[in-house]
Amino acid sequence: MAFITNITAMIHEAQVQDQKRLQPCKSRKEGSYYIVEGSYKELEDIYYKLQAVEPVNVSVTVMAYIEEKCQKELSEIEGTSFIIKQQLDHTASRNNPRNTVQVTVRPCDPSVSPARAKLVRQRFITFYQRTASDLQVASIPATACLHTDLEKRFPHLLFKSKHNHTYEVTGPFMHMAELNHLISNTASTLNTSKASADSPGKEHSKDCEEELCPICMDAMMPSRKKTLRCKHSFCRDCLETAFAYKPVCPTCGHLYGPLTGTQPDGGRMKHSTVSSSLPGFERHGTITIEYHIPAGVQTQEHPNPGEPYEGVSRTAYLPDCSEGRRVLHLLERAFQQKLVFTVGRSTTSGRNNVVTWNDIHHKTSKHGGPTHYGYPDPDYLRRVRDELKVKGIE
Repeated sequence: MAFITNITAMIHEAQVQDQKRLQPCKSRKEGSYYIVEGSYKELEDIYYKLQAVEPVNVSVTVMAYIEEKCQKELSEIEGTSFIIKQQLDHTASRNNPRNTVQVTVRPCDPSVSPARAKLVRQRFITFYQRTASDLQVASIPATACLHTDLEKRFPHLLFKSKHNHTYEVTGPFMHMAELNHLISNTASTLNTSKASADSPGKEHSKDCEEELCPICMDAMMPSRKKTLRCKHSFCRDCLETAFAYKPVCPTCGHLYGPLTGTQPDGGRMKHSTVSSSLPGFERHGTITIEYHIPAGVQTQEHPNPGEPYEGVSRTAYLPDCSEGRRVLHLLERAFQQKLVFTVGRSTTSGRNNVVTWNDIHHKTSKHGGPTHYGYPDPDYLRRVRDELKVKGIE
């Protein structure tokens, strides 16, 4: 019985771009196709190589947090058809050996189209940006509190032991603020207890069954307790501090006031209309939005305070229909509340300290469909309204 050891395949030149991508198989050009010969495994590897979308350069620290604490979200992005895989970015590693990794989106099934891979890549980028924009990294002494106790109290934080008897902690700003508050209170309590250990006559009536504040983890005094409409309760002072950062319930995320983002000051947004139409909205004209954020110096609300950041100019498009004009009005409110842009790392160029989009999707092309950030995309206006609603703009 003979076994097939060699297979021949025809691949259109548009999929190849560079003949070197067909190695180690033998290949020759015939018209608009490459004739490729090799084993089944070699041809399968070439297929996946051609199907893979452009990798994304991401922070090692952020990616480590996502893999450890956001597995559910990452699995939902991958679905059953893709694998999101990271590897060392050798190009960047020569200058910054431990700062950057490359994330690639690979299909599990040869029948999956490249367009779907691009959509998964974009979903990952959106999730990564949203996660990275709210992460903070700090070091705490190992003696501040028992490591296992901290992990139980703060499941959203990632603790990594370092050699100098400290822990590197990564997590969302709000949870990091709660951790710092707890450590400060613990140190204060220990000092107070030590000073009054030999003082007689003082009654201590702390009840272990008292309700604890989810922020400072101390018992809430009835006179200083604040219960929100969502039925979650906190110490009044803790809640005021939390609301100064973001007016949302620290437990469930319910919104209690207008959000203000980290978009740099001094930007402008203007729009104009033309009679030409967008694909899918042939009966309407087009609204063109022009954004400009000048370069400047980062403030305390940005990743690297005191360092300069690179400005940006962006153009976006909406159909000039009633729904499109409604979205334009919502985007103007978002821009006024500094929610459209932020300062961070560009997922396309890999550069740090640049102005980037802040999780409100825009159509930056008139054509090409969703995979090229253009039209037609019949669900786009609904999706962007949903994104704005999450930020309290509706």
